[in-house]
Amino acid sequence: MEGGTCMELALEGERLCKGGDCRAGVSFFEAAIQVGTADMKTLSAIYSQLGNAYFYLGEYGKALEYHKHDLTLARTMNDPLGEAKASGNLGNTLKVLGQFDEAILCCKRHLDISRELQDTVGEGRALYNLGNVYHAKGKHAGRMGHQDPGDFPDDVKESLQRAAEHYEENLKLVRELGDRAAQGRACGNLGNTHYLLGNFSQAIHYHEERLKIAKEFGDKAAERRAYSNLGNAHVFLGEFGEAAEHYLKTLQIAREIGDRAVEAQACYSLGNTYTLLRDYEKAIYYHSLHLQIAQELLDRVGEGRACWSLGNAFAALGNNERALEFATKHLHISVEIGDQTGQQTAESNVTDLRSVLGISDTDGMLCGETDDCSDAAASRQARLRRISMENMDLVSQSPSAKAEKSSDGEAKRKKPDALPPFAASTHRAAAAGLAPDRSPDDGLRRQRQPNQMNGSVPGAASGATLQIGNHVAVQPQTEEQKNQLMDMIAGFQANRLNDQRAVLPDLPGLQTNPAVIGQLLASSSHGGSQGVGLDDSFLEMLMRCQATRIEDQRSSLPISAREARSVSAPTVPDEDFFNLIQRIQSGRLEDQRSHLPEAQENGSSSGSSSLRSSFKNSLKGSKKGSKKEEIAPSRAKSAARLCCRNWATVFVDLGLYAEAAYMAS
Repeated sequence: MEGGTCMELALEGERLCKGGDCRAGVSFFEAAIQVGTADMKTLSAIYSQLGNAYFYLGEYGKALEYHKHDLTLARTMNDPLGEAKASGNLGNTLKVLGQFDEAILCCKRHLDISRELQDTVGEGRALYNLGNVYHAKGKHAGRMGHQDPGDFPDDVKESLQRAAEHYEENLKLVRELGDRAAQGRACGNLGNTHYLLGNFSQAIHYHEERLKIAKEFGDKAAERRAYSNLGNAHVFLGEFGEAAEHYLKTLQIAREIGDRAVEAQACYSLGNTYTLLRDYEKAIYYHSLHLQIAQELLDRVGEGRACWSLGNAFAALGNNERALEFATKHLHISVEIGDQTGQQTAESNVTDLRSVLGISDTDGMLCGETDDCSDAAASRQARLRRISMENMDLVSQSPSAKAEKSSDGEAKRKKPDALPPFAASTHRAAAAGLAPDRSPDDGLRRQRQPNQMNGSVPGAASGATLQIGNHVAVQPQTEEQKNQLMDMIAGFQANRLNDQRAVLPDLPGLQTNPAVIGQLLASSSHGGSQGVGLDDSFLEMLMRCQATRIEDQRSSLPISAREARSVSAPTVPDEDFFNLIQRIQSGRLEDQRSHLPEAQENGSSSGSSSLRSSFKNSLKGSKKGSKKEEIAPSRAKSAARLCCRNWATVFVDLGLYAEAAYMAS
């Protein structure tokens, strides 16, 4: 690497990045910048590739920095193609950083320049990038509210609709160009967007087209994604059998490519789908596979979700002992990862199952069987202790302050004028040996005015003020003191001027010879010979991008339990339709209910007691009906068993395991 020119180092970095070794390529690009060059086109290419390499490595802050350098240099050279390319790269980077409005502005700039230059390929890329930004913005806002697809607020739907419009424009353009790979990407994104909008039939149409193109190219990863997306769409249409078939193909491809995390996600989706089909034995099989892989990959979130699902499936089959086992594991994991919602659900399930099994509930049962709960309680006590320590007035606890408190009343009686509150607190802090808190501006003033205390000026003699009783008299200033005051004011003004000076853009690696300086000055003039200057839209885009640097320096808030689960759950798919399972299960209850007898309708209490009495009445009604119609005893018993099974299903779905066990017996 030593001794090479900037061009040689850059070419080697490009070769390494194309070969997949982006980390080594970045080292050569950085070395090329250290060597430097006066060729702005070469430097622009280095900035662009270095930004792309950092983007690939996930260092988005560095990627943003170099793409901004590339944009500034392209504008300096009056290179519209380079500006369009840099704007698109900036938009993609800002999108990943969550700065969606700034990303939209950059992508629109890319689109406008491409259309002005009649660059069809660039226009297609800009449309695709704009669709991606609007899709990410809508999906991000939708996840904040945790709604199901199709149930998002209007602002989220508007973003998703804009994404669909740009994807459709992109699809039309790439079809004209005959780019099948780009068509596949557009169809996949259109399917995902229509899925979020609740247009599941449209989503299936585009995902089937995506699947067809993926098979043409032999792209197994894209094929696997298409099958998974098709399964999700069929689930929301209530076509659970078709969904299971697509998830099985997803599982098969995941095993072919050796992706264990994706394999676990497919097993999880299959377990949920068979739960919707009420095939609990298959659901247990696939949830067990999910649990095994989650344990292998150390995914505690996925492990907890698998235990929760297994507990429900075993409870539906009446195997309450195994259900209690997995519910207890779910409780322990929820406490460990700080999932309060999961912990509450697990505690409720454990309590119900122990009641069904006749196990007496003891004090501290839920938390006494694991050290995690004791640790959680200790952490809560520690937090309370920290809060109390933060609220403690350390000054008031010092011996000198306590002694001062005892003599405070006597001092007030002796002094006719009490100190103001601020002065009193400063006095107490000085007595305790602690300096009072000062703002940064106060410290700056003290640095600039080391001798200015209590209204005196620098250079003033110690006898410049006179104390007469409670009043302070200031003696007239001498000529020397007035000059010192004017010098101090002039110094302040000079510092303020330095703070307001404009700084030329810092372009690392650019060798500033007279020709380069002349080009920079020409580009910054009001148009120059070609009439090219910084327009308002470009300046606005730069200001928005600069604002993102402030966000990069902010301290992050503590990650919530829900956010932690979304980050550290590789075996749980992003599109989790668990809420749909709960909603469908509750909807099926209405189809399975028996008509309540009149006595029950006239006055009945809510809860499990009313359901149990309804069950008894319906069972008696079936027996009386069998006698009245002279049905064979075997058929009467079958009817009674069917009634028991129906009510057992109802109670299990409601979580009333005691009533479910009563009917099963």
